[in-house]
Amino acid sequence: MNNRSLACRFSAVMTATAILAISPLADARDDRLKLPLASALTKAQASGKLSGRVKLFFGKQAHPKPETELGQARTNKKTNFLNKSDQEACEWAFLSAMITLTQYAEKQGGNAVVNIRSNYKNVEFSSETEYECGAGNVSGGTAFIGDVVKL
Repeated sequence: MNNRSLACRFSAVMTATAILAISPLADARDDRLKLPLASALTKAQASGKLSGRVKLFFGKQAHPKPETELGQARTNKKTNFLNKSDQEACEWAFLSAMITLTQYAEKQGGNAVVNIRSNYKNVEFSSETEYECGAGNVSGGTAFIGDVVKL
């Protein structure tokens, strides 16, 4: 066997080894997690990034009767899951989504978003105590739909 042939075989073996070594990373994880709203809301409010001028009501939570209905708001926020626990990354995406919902509500003249429900990959999940988050190997996120109103 000549040196060139040996070099080609070595290269092929190294390439195959590299592919096998990284294939678990490429294996797509798409877990759907149900996480507690209380924890995510506490962290979101503590961050100081939510204005507090817009109230948030999840699922069928009781709220005052709206004076005006201003339409539906949607948000879909992704985040990097590297070096974060699933819950930590999901709470980051949750905060980003709530900031977007409250800013949109304010622009529409609303002071609340009611009937907020998860809508990850266009599958609705409504709860007063939990939200849904998609968790992958490298990234994931949350998606929400809610009704903007003036109370």
